[in-house]
Amino acid sequence: MHTSLELDTLAIHAGQTPDAETGAVMPPIHLSSTFAQQGPGQHRGFEYSRTDNPTRRILERCVAALEGAEHGVAFASGSSASAALLGTLSPGDHVIASDDVYGGTFRLMDKVFAPQGLTFTRVDLTQPELVRAAFRPETKLLWVETPTNPLLKLVDLHAMNRLCQAHGVHMIVDNTFATPLLQRPLSFGAQAVVHSSTKYLNGHSDVVQGIVLTSDAALATRLRFLQNAVGAVPSPFDCYLVLRGLKTLPVRMRQHCKLAQAVATYLERQPGVLRVRFPGLPSHPQHALAQQQMAAPGGMISCELRGGMAAARAMLETTQLFVCAESLGGVESLIEHPATMTHASLPPEARAELGISEGLIRLSVGLEAENDLIADLQRGLDAAAAAGV
Repeated sequence: MHTSLELDTLAIHAGQTPDAETGAVMPPIHLSSTFAQQGPGQHRGFEYSRTDNPTRRILERCVAALEGAEHGVAFASGSSASAALLGTLSPGDHVIASDDVYGGTFRLMDKVFAPQGLTFTRVDLTQPELVRAAFRPETKLLWVETPTNPLLKLVDLHAMNRLCQAHGVHMIVDNTFATPLLQRPLSFGAQAVVHSSTKYLNGHSDVVQGIVLTSDAALATRLRFLQNAVGAVPSPFDCYLVLRGLKTLPVRMRQHCKLAQAVATYLERQPGVLRVRFPGLPSHPQHALAQQQMAAPGGMISCELRGGMAAARAMLETTQLFVCAESLGGVESLIEHPATMTHASLPPEARAELGISEGLIRLSVGLEAENDLIADLQRGLDAAAAAGV
């Protein structure tokens, strides 16, 4: 059924049919922690909700269909989904990751898995020769984010897949920023895709959740074992909320992209802005790659303000529609300061080397009216200009 349907249709119907008993169009929320068995070890596919749950299974199938995957494995957060993938490795294994990997993933790698014997090399994945030089005999994974967070660099997935194939290494892609509506990494050769479902997939800033998608049956089996053994599973109600959010994902993403293009174009013209990073702008160094690899440039923008920390603080304290908060991908617009918020776990010297300056801010463009968003940013920029003098 699903192979011939378009993404707009899959987002609404994949993995779901009207409830057989009641005819309910929306799948029921199965809150039960345990399920009756006809006899010892004789159940109807479900025995305990940590192991499997009907609502969670529907969500996993829906997101898998959107990513073009055979399997989906949902977790209680994006971080726990990433931890499960890293948990499939053994002490002594080596991972190559982006030098500006999301701060939470950096913390997970550096503070949790490195002490357990994994080794990590962080390089600029936009430079294939640097990536090529980072491979070792013990390298098992190439961990990719594209676009990256918060600098919105793009990684050439075809080029990375060629390198991985040459070295017998698997590629993992964090697709949180792009969603399967804009980019489907499995079609570029990725072994698995990971999402923070908290963000665009849910889209309403009321769930914390993650998911891994893969067509590798052995990896899926291992992930399901870890899902059950570790127990970092999402609640049935949270699974229902993400299912509800997925139904509007296509229309939301189209509007996020449209508004972000307008906001980025406006910001690039402002004297108080040194630089705008947005893949949809011709000034983005990888604008051509964005057009080839992505269906649209996304809803995230980063920009650097004149006046450094003082200007950034003034802007974040002044905007009203752009709420100062971490996270992204919701219907409401958010603004944050990576150096002191999402990427504070990176050492200051690492942030400076990457270009995460004190004047850098990150915008998640929501679904409000374009004119209202731009007026709100203008108020913030006026305050930033006054503070940065």
